[in-house]
Amino acid sequence: MAGKIFNNKKLNELDSLSTKKIAAELDCSLSGLTRLEASKRRLIYGLNTVASEGKGKLIWELGKKILSPLVITLLIVAAFSYFLGEKISAIIIITMALIGIVLSFIQEYRAKKNAAKLKAMVRLHIEVIRNKKTVKIPLKDLVPGDVVNLYAGNMIPADLKIISTNSLFLNQSTLNGESFPMEKWDAPPKPAKPNTPIYDLPTIALMGASVASGTGSGLVIATGANTEFGKLAIDVVANEPETAFDRGIRDFTWLMIKLIFVLMTFIFVVNTLFKGNFVDSLLFSLAVAVGLTPEMLPMIVTVNLSRGAMAMAKKMVIIKRLDSIQNFGAMDVLCTDKTGTLTMDEIILIKHSDIEGKEREEILHDAWINSTFQSGLNNLLDRAIIKHHKFKKSGLKKIDEVPFDFERRIVSIIIGDGKTNRLVAKGAPEEIIKRCDSYDLNGRKYILGKEKIKQLRKQYDKLSQDGFRVLAVAYKETDQRQKKFSQQDETDLIFHGFASFLDPPKASTKEAINKMEGLGVKLKILSGDNEYVTKKICEEVGLDGTGVITGGEIERLNKDDLQKIVEEKAIFARLLPLQKERVIQALQENGHVVGFLGDGINDAPALRAADVGISVNNAADIAKETADMILLRKSLLVLADGIKEGRRTFANTMKYIKMGASSNFGNMLSITGASMILPFLPMLPPQILLNNLMYDLSQIALPTDNVDEDYLLKPRPWHIGFIKKFILIIGPISSLFDFMTYGLMWFVFNGAANPALFRTGWFVESLFTQTLIIYVIRTNKIPFLQSRPSRAIVFATLGVVGLGCILPFTSVGKLFQFQSLPGLYFILLFGMGLLYLSLTQLVKMLFIRKYGYE
Repeated sequence: MAGKIFNNKKLNELDSLSTKKIAAELDCSLSGLTRLEASKRRLIYGLNTVASEGKGKLIWELGKKILSPLVITLLIVAAFSYFLGEKISAIIIITMALIGIVLSFIQEYRAKKNAAKLKAMVRLHIEVIRNKKTVKIPLKDLVPGDVVNLYAGNMIPADLKIISTNSLFLNQSTLNGESFPMEKWDAPPKPAKPNTPIYDLPTIALMGASVASGTGSGLVIATGANTEFGKLAIDVVANEPETAFDRGIRDFTWLMIKLIFVLMTFIFVVNTLFKGNFVDSLLFSLAVAVGLTPEMLPMIVTVNLSRGAMAMAKKMVIIKRLDSIQNFGAMDVLCTDKTGTLTMDEIILIKHSDIEGKEREEILHDAWINSTFQSGLNNLLDRAIIKHHKFKKSGLKKIDEVPFDFERRIVSIIIGDGKTNRLVAKGAPEEIIKRCDSYDLNGRKYILGKEKIKQLRKQYDKLSQDGFRVLAVAYKETDQRQKKFSQQDETDLIFHGFASFLDPPKASTKEAINKMEGLGVKLKILSGDNEYVTKKICEEVGLDGTGVITGGEIERLNKDDLQKIVEEKAIFARLLPLQKERVIQALQENGHVVGFLGDGINDAPALRAADVGISVNNAADIAKETADMILLRKSLLVLADGIKEGRRTFANTMKYIKMGASSNFGNMLSITGASMILPFLPMLPPQILLNNLMYDLSQIALPTDNVDEDYLLKPRPWHIGFIKKFILIIGPISSLFDFMTYGLMWFVFNGAANPALFRTGWFVESLFTQTLIIYVIRTNKIPFLQSRPSRAIVFATLGVVGLGCILPFTSVGKLFQFQSLPGLYFILLFGMGLLYLSLTQLVKMLFIRKYGYE
């Protein structure tokens, strides 16, 4: 069985063995498995997946939560508090840490389960031989011993020993970083050297590669975790590229940890110097450290991303990677092909004309033979030809095929009718014409001279300028004794005619483009089609078609010139796969967050390079696998709705960060000042911790909050510098009102003689102001009048503030050394609260005027 082979033999040894020998060791046949045998093997080997969500995985995820910098900070403070005798403080800190860990873990687990359900809607299938019949099955159901058929666009679904090939080239860039495809063989011209790298073994195809061109078949020798890719799966998952959102959260976390350390040290030194009690000062400074810690941040982020993914699913966008949601919202340039995005993706064959522009059925018949008998990538143009007219297949036998690839852009079928063999080629007109030395007119052959070539190109250009997509068809008679053909046989062809297609623009395209522009997203067309068709379609939907840039022109540009051109131009035509990637990288180097929408094999490099790779459910396997998100309906309108959800998700995350950081910073400034001017601690450590715990609980509902529509109208990249400014300008406002409370408690309520009453008054005011300030910070407008929060936010914040006001009058309050507050206090508190919210609103508006609103 497969396990035995991989335990005892290296891939280099398997490469040298015959497929019959390997099949014998696998106890299978080269004609495929039966369904019963496949079911038995699935029980033995499990599903063909490399990412397990088993118990070990859950324990690992829980471990990561516990070992996060924020949680470690809390646990260290809790340990100090416990050993210094402050057991209540230690319990509160542990409670806060546990709430953060448990809520974040549960929400992330739910998010991943939801993401798995969503990804299950985007299934990858492979063609296998079962019960001696060709069937399509999900990749996960593949087992060792299966025989799979491979076509252009397929992912290599497992580790394979090649059985047969026809110009089979694999793209292995995801495995070895090499962008040039490598040819695979069933019988290589020469055996591999003993130390050949596994990627270069001529008869071995590894999971994770994809078919760039050609066809073939392979015997599955390993699946899932037993594949070479599976063995590296942990490293692959661990080393997923960090998004701008990941970096932003990480930078903010370390910013807060540095701030915690500096303020904690300063407060400890000040209190030790002014009050002389080392232990009390240490406990107090530790409590301040906890007060600054945004322990709910992981939970808030996870809930926001999870809600965003589910909301986007309702709008026909399936998120494969949660973190990509924020990049989607930050995207300010979208690159896309025109087919199916700008156009209806319903291609119709309109003409099949000869060199003089007259329609002839013989041209259609040759095109039909090519499209019907090819075994490679059957695209929309082929389907349009087959649908247009059905000819009889009887009497025709396929001899061989020279598969399509993206360099020569031709597919050739060699067909026999028992009397003659004929090579029929179909592809890009410029490629077909240069391989022809004659042309067919009414069944007679003529020399294709320079004038006729000019006539053909002029006819092709005219069709393209009229908006047609054009393929050329050519043929030649071949020797009946020849059974194997290659690209070298595509010479001395006889030009037969053009097949012209229309893919009309969608009625919704203009509206969608206007929506995208209204969202601050520039649209750029990256097409493999010729410049005439591309320009015609773009102009019909309202895009500026002046100065279309071709792939040939891009090839001649240096890096600096390309960076300039991609800013000036919106339409790029005749692009090869790596040229699309170059355009995207140039835009990124100019500071843009770039999305790419693609569905073909040739789109994989661009999808991988983009900040947000977007594909569609009927795309080539490699495109779906590479993309960050999948559209269930290929439409710019769907994308526009998705972008709004991405920005909504980011907005609610930023609310917590801005509010928590600024209000905590303000409170800690107040504590620092109080430590220097008061003869006693302004708040006891357990009181600080309880205040912080209640405040954090009020923020759990934040992911449900409404987001202002105007906030969604421009991209929102992550700016840690903006957050620092916000903290430094908005935070101290709360400190101003804290000092007013100090004065109130000291002079009006005789706090100098009653420290417990002083602390109680400041506790309630601090909770009141930092909790209710969410109504100001959550919007750039006037709260309630112009922007309404969600009901959950209102209930959570008013509930916590109400509990804080009642607490001093309860037995729990006495446990925390609170005292009952006089009625006058609450009247003055209400007035100060209104003044605080009003002043913060005024400063916020001035801040927005100067720095904008992130």
